[in-house]
Amino acid sequence: MNRPSSRASLELFLASFLMLFVELVVIRWAGAYVVYLSYFSNFVLLGSFLGIGLAFLRAKKRPDLFRWAPLLLLGFTAATQAQPVLIDRSGSDLIYFGSVTFHGLPAWLVLPFVFLATTAILAATAHGAAVRFHAFAPLDAYRLDILGSLAGVATFAVLAKLGAPPLAWAIVITILFVVLLDRWRIFQYLVLAGLIGVFGYSSFRPKQEWSPYYRVESLPQYIRVNGIPHQAMAKKIEGSFYQTPYQRLATTPREVMVIGAGNGNDVAAALAAGVAHVDAVEIDPVIQRFGARLHPAKPYSDPRVTPVNDDGRAYLERTPKKYDLIVFALPDSLTLVSGQSAVRLESYLFTREAIAAARERLAPGGVFAMYNFYRETWLLDRLAGTVSEVFGAAPCLELGPENPNKTVGRFAMFLSSEQAGRFTCETPWAPTAPTTTPVLAPATDDHPFVYLKERKVPTRYLLTLGLILAVSFVLIRVLGGKITNLKSGLDLFAMGAAFLLLETLSVVRFALLFGTTWYVNALVFLGILLAVYLAIEFERRRPERPTGKLFPWLFLGLALAMAIPGSLLLELSPVPRFLIAAALAFFPVFVANLVFARRFRTSTDPTAEFGANLLGAMAGGTLEYFSMVVGYRALLGIAGVLYALAWWLGKRRG
Repeated sequence: MNRPSSRASLELFLASFLMLFVELVVIRWAGAYVVYLSYFSNFVLLGSFLGIGLAFLRAKKRPDLFRWAPLLLLGFTAATQAQPVLIDRSGSDLIYFGSVTFHGLPAWLVLPFVFLATTAILAATAHGAAVRFHAFAPLDAYRLDILGSLAGVATFAVLAKLGAPPLAWAIVITILFVVLLDRWRIFQYLVLAGLIGVFGYSSFRPKQEWSPYYRVESLPQYIRVNGIPHQAMAKKIEGSFYQTPYQRLATTPREVMVIGAGNGNDVAAALAAGVAHVDAVEIDPVIQRFGARLHPAKPYSDPRVTPVNDDGRAYLERTPKKYDLIVFALPDSLTLVSGQSAVRLESYLFTREAIAAARERLAPGGVFAMYNFYRETWLLDRLAGTVSEVFGAAPCLELGPENPNKTVGRFAMFLSSEQAGRFTCETPWAPTAPTTTPVLAPATDDHPFVYLKERKVPTRYLLTLGLILAVSFVLIRVLGGKITNLKSGLDLFAMGAAFLLLETLSVVRFALLFGTTWYVNALVFLGILLAVYLAIEFERRRPERPTGKLFPWLFLGLALAMAIPGSLLLELSPVPRFLIAAALAFFPVFVANLVFARRFRTSTDPTAEFGANLLGAMAGGTLEYFSMVVGYRALLGIAGVLYALAWWLGKRRG
């Protein structure tokens, strides 16, 4: 094979950059405009893997799909922006929060459209990388692909850090298409201009900003995120439920922490009660900024307030301060961190370990308060039971009046302290379920699904995943060729599925240890890609050796990661916590990719086998949902089984 030119290397790098960048943009955009995706967190990710896998399977086939990628992206973004959708709250095994029903297309129509559109967009975009991939030796192509992916993630992270609107995404995408498309036609210029127009319109709508988590709009009565009314700015604090904890306390607290401070209602209530100081913790910087600018009480302008833009659980673990009152104030997210399984932003706040962390941050005689609007009595009992278990006594239950709007639920607050007499309590909590029915077990850091009633994959998820797999099978057969053509890459397919689980566990562990924030996730993905790149470079510089000698090291890394719980690392100071967490997460990733690189360098059909690996990653994304049954650490065991299967298949392949 002739050595490809530097121009060819640059084009593969840029095509891989574009592929990863478009994937992140589609995930971000779809989450902002399609409400259903708040509860099918990796739905778009599965479509992305399928599309990229299909592109590599047909890298040698015509027609050229890449030139249609801008048109497909324009059609998807324009359609999702133009058509609002509603929240489907039906079902008894998973809780969906929100207070307003929107009119729009039903889930059974929208979700298939999103999945198929994502698959088509990424298949077309990735085809540009796939046709260039084929011109290189396997490891050289893989190396350039990873470098491009690193650049794509880093660029998207920098734009998020700068608070850049979607127009910046469109400019990056347009520049890359201009460089990579070879035969230009007038309609392609028009399509790219339309793409900039759609993203520009969304960027400069009045009273709207894009945070790293939401599309945030400020309206006269409330803040709306991703099209859902999220937080109302209280014009009058006196007599509202925000004052409940201060009305029950025996003395006015001096130091207060509010987690979920949002636009500032709870902060205003604390100031009105006469507290000396408030640490107002809010994960979303734009919501906090809107509150500082628009809240009628101007709570964030008060010198007694310290705004903290951070994950609530991470701040609890990190701060050395002690508080007289800690309030978990309506910390309900309406979206998910991309690529982080089904963990909602606040899930790590409602675990047994999180409540224990809050107890540790209370000063002697300090009080813990948590409130929300609960539509399900079992959820109320689960959270009250968690507080009772941590504090050793039933919490006080403050119930608001019955709300005629059943979608909102009934206001309920739990108050608890390790010292008696710190607050007045008329109604201690008692389980509302029949005495023969035990209170649901608390959510834990390993199984943080507080809104999941039973340890099972909800029926709607199983049906959706089954349909995804069926559609994927048909698309692979029709567009990628005979399924038997993938036979030579079955071991790479198993590696792809296992690696997706490794990636998920890395994100989840770092989210627990350092916060479920966008920059923690970005750093983890960059770390994973860097570990992959180092494995490639190591393999390129070492003589070929059998992969069988690497598998025991891989299984050792998986066993260590599975044996050491995150709660043990939380007890360490930040520096050793980071070093040990990085070693536990990235050592298996490095060895796994060393195995992959040694196998891949001998590939006789690199594009098809790389496609098989990507399709395996999609299969791993479906297995990820079984964390709802077994918890997260057990997924490492599933990954180990998949790698053992890959080892066996590799031996059979010879």
